[in-house]
Amino acid sequence: MSSASDAAEAFRSVHGRPPAGVWSAPGRVNLIGEHTDYNDGFVLPFALPHRLAAAASPRTDQVLTVATLGSDGRIQDTEPLVIPDLRPGGVEGWAAYPAGVAWVLRDQGIDGGADLVLAGDVPTGAGLSSSAALECAVALALLGLAGQEEPGLARRAEIARWAQRAENDFVGAPTGVLDQTASLCCADGHVLFLDVRSGEMEQVPFDAAAAGLRILAIDTRVKHAHSESGYGERRRGTERAADLLGVKALRDVSPGDLDGALARLPGELGPLVRHIVTENQRVLDVVTLLRDGRIGDIGPLLDASHTSMRDDYRISCPELDLAVDVAKEAGALGARMTGGGFGGTAIALVPESAVDTVGAAVTEAFGRAGYRAPRAFVAVPSPGARRDEL
Repeated sequence: MSSASDAAEAFRSVHGRPPAGVWSAPGRVNLIGEHTDYNDGFVLPFALPHRLAAAASPRTDQVLTVATLGSDGRIQDTEPLVIPDLRPGGVEGWAAYPAGVAWVLRDQGIDGGADLVLAGDVPTGAGLSSSAALECAVALALLGLAGQEEPGLARRAEIARWAQRAENDFVGAPTGVLDQTASLCCADGHVLFLDVRSGEMEQVPFDAAAAGLRILAIDTRVKHAHSESGYGERRRGTERAADLLGVKALRDVSPGDLDGALARLPGELGPLVRHIVTENQRVLDVVTLLRDGRIGDIGPLLDASHTSMRDDYRISCPELDLAVDVAKEAGALGARMTGGGFGGTAIALVPESAVDTVGAAVTEAFGRAGYRAPRAFVAVPSPGARRDEL
């Protein structure tokens, strides 16, 4: 069954009737462009086939009920939430994400309430944006129930900002807008080239299979405890650097200006700036190659991205480094960690004939190191958020 069917069936189990509709949103892989989004830079994500679905029906009492179907088949629910009473910090745990979306949409005049039941297969804690998928599915569901169906791309970009606000201001996670924009705006068979500052988007064709290649995602199944604090520290560091350099954001520092900029900064900020400036350029270089149909040539740029995140931004970890190194030794053309860092998932550009070999080599290496067995799957660019037909 699909996530949408699972959510609809769970809704019937909880409420004894079918939902008014089901909306779903995908997780994402970021091909390249890490931590550049909150620096007004460039990113290049694509949506995964893994989705989070929200089955929903309207209420007229301004109450939001939320239940979720766990991976164990059990349904968990929360206390009913009164939408006019929602305040940042007032809801804990996973329920804070749908509550945050309702809190933001309240400012848009959408406060009629809803019954929501969630189900999905986006891996949690894997750096594949399960939280953004949840936010975007809930946002489309609440908008759909209010009669605001099938938003166009510009509207979806606006909804992404609302979902980001829910995560930043209600949940308290200082994330950029990459994840929500990817979940809402990505297209089947393409990567999304997003200029975060201007909002300009380009759907760039990405058919690895036609080139005899695959993107292998390797979920290390590791999430280190310092991920949230480390993310915030780096964001504050880049903002401080931009302020010291007198620019709006590090996007405004070109590769040609980098050496001069580094000379003007405290030593601890230099590596952060170097990563952002060089990573933005790597995104542009990958896009140029993809426009020319040269998917097989992006491998060295993926490698350089990982080295930058490991050495300059310092957001990798031993498990991610092992996955990247072993994947390349086993035949990958390039590999890098993806997502916020400190655990999560690595991706590798792999010849189709070597997918099983690379996956087996990484699993064996993890076993020798005493790590938990990773999960590997082929990541295929997939459709963005939508209303599902059941």
